[in-house]
Amino acid sequence: MKLLLDENLSRRIVSPITSHYPGSSQVALLGLERAADAAIWAYARQHDFIIVTKDSDFVDLSTLYGQPPKVILLRTGNQTWQMTAQTLIDRRESLESALIGTNTACVDLY
Repeated sequence: MKLLLDENLSRRIVSPITSHYPGSSQVALLGLERAADAAIWAYARQHDFIIVTKDSDFVDLSTLYGQPPKVILLRTGNQTWQMTAQTLIDRRESLESALIGTNTACVDLY
């Protein structure tokens, strides 16, 4: 399961999560920092990413276009990038269970 972190999430999260989510990245690291949500959606679909965001716009795109990609919507409030990374690491198994091999398009992560 590889994650694509939206622009609203720090690129510093990528390094600590890559051993748990190999191949993960962040939109700015891929040259997509000013891309429209639809372009990020298309990139994630083409490259088999799951989008991680705090932006409900990707949930709307999921409703409109279906999946893939799937979406993890962070509802963790304001927290440090280290705390966000740790949350993703700690919840990996439950996220995989919810998203891989199921028809679930979006998971809210609290």
